[in-house]
Parts: sequence; C-alpha cells; structure tokens
Amino acid sequence: MDGATRSALDHGQLIEMTTKGAKSGLPRPVDIVLHSFDRHLYISGVPNAVKKRAWLANLEAHPDFTIRLQGSPTVLEARARLVTDRAERRAVLAKVAKVWNRTDVDTMVEHSPLIEATIAGYPE
Repeated sequence: MDGATRSALDHGQLIEMTTKGAKSGLPRPVDIVLHSFDRHLYISGVPNAVKKRAWLANLEAHPDFTIRLQGSPTVLEARARLVTDRAERRAVLAKVAKVWNRTDVDTMVEHSPLIEATIAGYPE
C-alpha cells in the first residue's frame, strides 16, 4: 500500500463500499462514511430500529468487500467484522457521535450498524 493511500485511510471520509448481495451475489455499491479512530477503520450508520441496512445484511453473508476512496481509482480489498460487543460499540459509537454532532449515543449503541474494516497492509 502506498503512503498516500495509507495517509488517506488515517482520516474519515466518504467512500464507495461495494458488497456482494446476500442473496443475489451481485456487486452492491453504496456511498458511505469510513471512520478512522486510533488506526482502526469503522463503518456505521444512523440508528434505525425498524430495518436492517442492506449493506449490513450483505456483509453478514459475505464479509469480504471493496473500498474505493473518494477521488481515487484505487480499489482496496477489505474484510468486515461486525462489532457486537456492547462496550466496544459504545466506545466506537461515542466517537462517531462526536464526529456527527449527535448526543444520542445510547440509541446509537442499540440501533446503529457498526463494522470494523480490515485492509491488508493497514495500518502497518
């Protein structure tokens, strides 16, 4: 991984995430925010108690996905880990809430999707 890509991953930004459809197996791109905290990469979303995000269902079925950084032709292979531990969710989502100027961390812990993304060569 080149230095520019590594540096870009050190900062939160809008990305294009492409998952594989849970049922269809077809590529499913979505623009979403990638967060970087303490050299760990996370993807989350606003709380929704009613409906699971399609991208999250896709990653539960197929945890490998790709990331394309904004303004870059480079596509990075990634693997998702669903963050289910309550204490870890609270710690990460408190940071997401701060970025998004939200104060409803308890609601986010209960109802926001949250994954950690692993990319080979990052953060080394």
